[in-house]
Amino acid sequence: MSSISQSQILVNALGTMFGAGNLQKPQLDLAFQENYTIANGTGANQADVIWQDKRTLAASASESLDLQTGALADSFGATLTLSKIKAIIIAADAANTNDVQVGGAGANAITAPFGSGTDYVAIQPGGILVLVNPTSGGYLVDGTHKLLKVANSAGTTGVTYSIIIFGVE
Repeated sequence: MSSISQSQILVNALGTMFGAGNLQKPQLDLAFQENYTIANGTGANQADVIWQDKRTLAASASESLDLQTGALADSFGATLTLSKIKAIIIAADAANTNDVQVGGAGANAITAPFGSGTDYVAIQPGGILVLVNPTSGGYLVDGTHKLLKVANSAGTTGVTYSIIIFGVE
């Protein structure tokens, strides 16, 4: 059986904003960083599998990734049956002309990060979605909350996206 070594998800935002002033130019320096360390296991701040892929959807196409019934295989060929999601990272390719929509599977949808089975997040070309829930509960995956829908927002061209899921079997 595979296991993960200590992993990290880093979110780092740096920026400077200037304003207009009579005697001096006001300046705001932003330095924000969150570092999520994920150890091997099933509790808080832990995961025991990482699933990753780069996928392409044709114009107007969608797919519902079944995270619970062994439909997906990890990088070593082992099928996955997740019970919790600790992190989801989805990056839309910058060359896309359409948005990548995540969520909204309806029946059997993973609802925790989205609110309901019909809610989704649109990721514009070159954008990224990062959802982290390091608690012991994570985002629940079970027989009625198991589908993560990913869709192409329009019928003009295909879209490509990269996906990484840290989970617990």
